[in-house]
Amino acid sequence: MTTAAPPRWRSLMFVPAHVERFVAKAHLRGADAVILDLEDAVPAAEKPAARATLAGSIASITSNGTAAMVRVNHGLLELARDLEAAVMPGLAALVVPKVEDAGYIREIADALATLEIARGLPVGGIRLVLQIETPVALFSLPAIAASHPRVAAMTLGPEDYSAAMGGVPEADVLFTPNYAVLAAARAAGVLPLGFVGSIGAYDDIEAFSETIRRARRMGFRGALVVHPSQVAVLNDAFSPSAAEIDWARRVREGDIAARAEGRGAFQLDGRMVDAPVVRRADEILAMAGG
Repeated sequence: MTTAAPPRWRSLMFVPAHVERFVAKAHLRGADAVILDLEDAVPAAEKPAARATLAGSIASITSNGTAAMVRVNHGLLELARDLEAAVMPGLAALVVPKVEDAGYIREIADALATLEIARGLPVGGIRLVLQIETPVALFSLPAIAASHPRVAAMTLGPEDYSAAMGGVPEADVLFTPNYAVLAAARAAGVLPLGFVGSIGAYDDIEAFSETIRRARRMGFRGALVVHPSQVAVLNDAFSPSAAEIDWARRVREGDIAARAEGRGAFQLDGRMVDAPVVRRADEILAMAGG
């Protein structure tokens, strides 16, 4: 099976798979990935028609290099229909909602392999983005995050999780599960996606921007959103600034020089730099693509 390193997906934007006018312009919104939603955004009666549009929609989304994803349904019958319809050239990942255990992910991965082989696609080429949306999942997060090499990213579904807790999608309810998902993703080496807030709160972009900047400082590296106005905020916040890149390069150069002299730490800009700081600099450079 071929697998890749965690991708650089800063912005993943949901689009209802059955609404053609949204899908037609989705690849022009600047998002790193567009998620064609077959789950909550599509009424049950519209799901067959939505599946029938996937081939054209994926071709449209990927025409300028945007990654195309499909969010599948959780129920087994609907999930099976979604997999049959979605597995095709151009599909970068499946977004899997309401994940509660590692075995479920391994079963989906096995089904994907069967379909990839049957359709002449590279085995392992389609990745998985996992949504944690129920409290029961919190007790299995490390196993879920490490469940299969296809898992590329993991995130909390704030609306569903808050509803399952009988609460509202505010910081008091969402901070702890977001941090738990972040820690599990980091431990498994997969991309941590998310922020502490409601995914539907896009009316106040200034407040949303501060929420995303805080998410970056926490350690998240991208997020899922529902509105085009949120995309630029994600792309900006989850991209290192020129000053950060300059600092990271100087840290890397200083580390190389220090090691050549047999030292494990050195000073830069009046501060001590040792291994943890070097790791942070290396991640900034990786985010910058260099």
